[in-house]
Amino acid sequence: MPLKFFDKLSQNFIELLSDKDDYNVVVEVENKEKSFTAHSNILKYRSSYFRQELENIQPNEKNIKIITKPNISSEIFDVILKYIYGGIVNLEKFETGFIFDLMLIANEFELAELSKKLETIFIEDKASWLKTHFSLVYRSIFVKENFKNLKNFCNNIVVKYPNLIFDSSDFISLPESALVSLIERDDLQMKEVEIWDHVIKWGIAQNHTLPTNLGDWTKEKYLTLKTTLQQCLPHICYFHITSIEIYDKIRPFKKILDKQLWKDINQYLAAPDRPIKAIILPARSFLNAELPPEPFSTIISEDHTAEISSWIDRKTTTYSTKNIPYKFEKILCGTKDGFAPQTFWNICHGHAHTIVVAKVKGTDEIIGGYNPLEWDNTYDGIHSLWAETKDSFIFSLKNGNIQNSILSRVKKSKYAILNAHKNGQKAFGPYFGFGFCLDSEKSNFNLDCFSFCDNYLNY
Repeated sequence: MPLKFFDKLSQNFIELLSDKDDYNVVVEVENKEKSFTAHSNILKYRSSYFRQELENIQPNEKNIKIITKPNISSEIFDVILKYIYGGIVNLEKFETGFIFDLMLIANEFELAELSKKLETIFIEDKASWLKTHFSLVYRSIFVKENFKNLKNFCNNIVVKYPNLIFDSSDFISLPESALVSLIERDDLQMKEVEIWDHVIKWGIAQNHTLPTNLGDWTKEKYLTLKTTLQQCLPHICYFHITSIEIYDKIRPFKKILDKQLWKDINQYLAAPDRPIKAIILPARSFLNAELPPEPFSTIISEDHTAEISSWIDRKTTTYSTKNIPYKFEKILCGTKDGFAPQTFWNICHGHAHTIVVAKVKGTDEIIGGYNPLEWDNTYDGIHSLWAETKDSFIFSLKNGNIQNSILSRVKKSKYAILNAHKNGQKAFGPYFGFGFCLDSEKSNFNLDCFSFCDNYLNY
């Protein structure tokens, strides 16, 4: 029976990593601001990526090979290097966003054992985080090879709730491989003509030189679009689109279809029993059973709702996700309903016990506020009207690089919630005292930077 002493072996190799006397590789990260020393033989035998990389690098005058990875953080590479040498990764002290980035980098370095293990952890233990950061996750994994299980996990969600991707504000930036992987699914819960519309929208967005007016398109422009969509067009179920939809939606772009296919489509509409040359794809299968309710938010997770619930009840400890006393329902979603201030007042009028959340563009920060009172859009005076409550609060949620949540309760209860007057509703959204508001002079919260969150005044 073999005796195995891997713990001691792992410790010895970690000590070798710390030995600065015998290294022959330097890895520079963070735009060359940080560097690590390593040994070529260990890197090569642990990673085929490093084997190929080192074979293509000439050593300097000190016989040192230098590898530069400017876009990798020193924290992530430190974990990677300790895994390569010691086979140990301790995830307990890291945020989920960090672990996701670690998985991507492990895949880049062809550390299959580590990347596959992290992929499994996300599917089995981090599903809530994946759904909260769905757009980021979806785009990240489809520009990478591997992650087959995670891609299937995400696609199984999207086929049931296609609006998560197809109606998102950044749909046009979806990688081609991701789009194809969705429209080839026969269980995608969308009407065929809607799939066509989105495919056309995506294809046009990839070619900024295409005119807005179809009347200005030349033969070459149609050919450009056809070339862009060559991987997508075969997955459209043309023969399950109504004649009116064919006339209104397909006909304007008939030049991107093969002539025989367009001929067959028209023949099928007039004489469906006659044989045609084109392959008739089966109709997509729509689920008979009622779908479970759509996730109420793509910004906050169940952990966040548990924390917010504990703040509402002024608890000193946070509720568990299995013991949340409130049911959270989506009233307004910016990506679906729009980001105009007036939309907020139109939809949220009369609703009480509401939570407003917003994610700061370009960061992981999630900010928001709680209003126990009803929002009121009926004031038509010159000035907006303050509503009084002692129970409102604003917050910043723990997320990604944000290490801890921050809670700020109202200080001056007479100025807790501002209900904008009718003329002001074109610019003013929800106002929580002078601490947090969504405000836009362009009538779109995404187009200017007048919104703010500051707990210095009133909260």
